[in-house]
Amino acid sequence: MIIHPHVTEKATMLAEKNNLLQFIVGVDDTKTRVKKEIEALFKVKVHSVNTMMTTKGKKKAIVVFEDPNTATELASRLGLF
Repeated sequence: MIIHPHVTEKATMLAEKNNLLQFIVGVDDTKTRVKKEIEALFKVKVHSVNTMMTTKGKKKAIVVFEDPNTATELASRLGLF
């Protein structure tokens, strides 16, 4: 379950440079589940998903998109920047 986008200055720079967005997801979510949910919610193709635990005990998913500029377009649709 995607809880919310993770927006920081670094995340914004990575979105523009590397075509990726970061999301806070449920602790029990798998990479496959996150990929399917992102593709279904936003109608985009996901190239890969990496996950990590934050220091606050939350799970962060780093989602890389297949099509160029998808991250910036999606961030604009979500009102992130």
